Amino acid sequence: MRSLDLARDTCERFHPGLIKALTEIPYADREAPGSPVIDLLREHGGVGLLVPTKFGGLGADPVEAVQVQRALGSLSPSLAAAVTMHHFTVAMLYSLATQPGRLTSAQRKVLSSVVSEQQLMASGWAEGRTQQNILAPSVTARPVDGGFRLSGSKKPCSLSRSMNLLTASIAVPQAGGEPELAVALVQVPTPGLSVRPFWGNDVLAAAESDEVCLDDVFVAEDLVVRTSAEDPLRLDDLQTAGFVWFELLISAGYTGAAAALTAAVLESGRGSARERADIVVRTESAYHLIEAAARDVRDGLDGEEAVFRALTARFAAQTALNDATRQALELLGGLDFVRSADHARLAASVQPLAFHPPSCTASAEALVQYTGGGHLELS
Repeated sequence: MRSLDLARDTCERFHPGLIKALTEIPYADREAPGSPVIDLLREHGGVGLLVPTKFGGLGADPVEAVQVQRALGSLSPSLAAAVTMHHFTVAMLYSLATQPGRLTSAQRKVLSSVVSEQQLMASGWAEGRTQQNILAPSVTARPVDGGFRLSGSKKPCSLSRSMNLLTASIAVPQAGGEPELAVALVQVPTPGLSVRPFWGNDVLAAAESDEVCLDDVFVAEDLVVRTSAEDPLRLDDLQTAGFVWFELLISAGYTGAAAALTAAVLESGRGSARERADIVVRTESAYHLIEAAARDVRDGLDGEEAVFRALTARFAAQTALNDATRQALELLGGLDFVRSADHARLAASVQPLAFHPPSCTASAEALVQYTGGGHLELS
């Protein structure tokens, strides 16, 4: 497939040798618990994809990023899902680093070490609960001398066993006692932080999506990123960027899994030309919706319109991918299903896109209201 070849070329440009390293591992082993795919990503520079060049990163733009994600998703859906959590967190935090005085020296020091020390960031936000905003607090924070004590858990939490840094959304008190949304940067390992088994499905099992538990974990005050003063209940300058990056990156990975299955159908030659073309159209249109939204963001689109474009692309792609993978399995046939679990597992790996927040049901009213001229309010 031409577009998949292009995505893999982009991945090779940013991460030379990664595709070859992944393809040398049987698909079932790539997607199994304990898979080496996350280590391979780290070895091939995957940590720095979205880190700005002035911080030692690769500085990929949104279009390049979704192309890389598509390539990874076609080879290891688990890896694409896992690294989304790192990449969207990187995109948010480094966007603050360009604003004078926005980050403390301690926070900037953490960001400066990500590439040099090949640190992966896990996301301890509300992601995984379909009715929740991805930035909603999932951890409580108790003020103490010099910082906060964090308690709670995130389940599932991708990269749970490979992370070097956990970023967690928390609510901290303002001077007047009202809660303010903030982000805590938690170094790993640290006393009180532990990982427990949680993921019980074979699908996406290599994403290391287990439970991360925080039991009175201390985080220093200067490692807590505060909200903007204009709106203490929202991470104003992070909210939009984080939402858009998350939706684009997570969706792109799933389009890659669907593309790999579509490529298998084309190689098999099964079905009529019309039937194969129908699958191609659904798969390609899903990806190009995501890429078009990424191109808009690259070219300067931001704010509510960027969130709207990303969400509408994601939900349209979600529907198209579900239809394409169902049709692809039917065309590949029963004997293909019986002889190997790879294609069935690849098809199943597309379905979890529906479980990432926000849900279509929760977003429907907001999208309709925005289309009619109102504000886009997601909760």
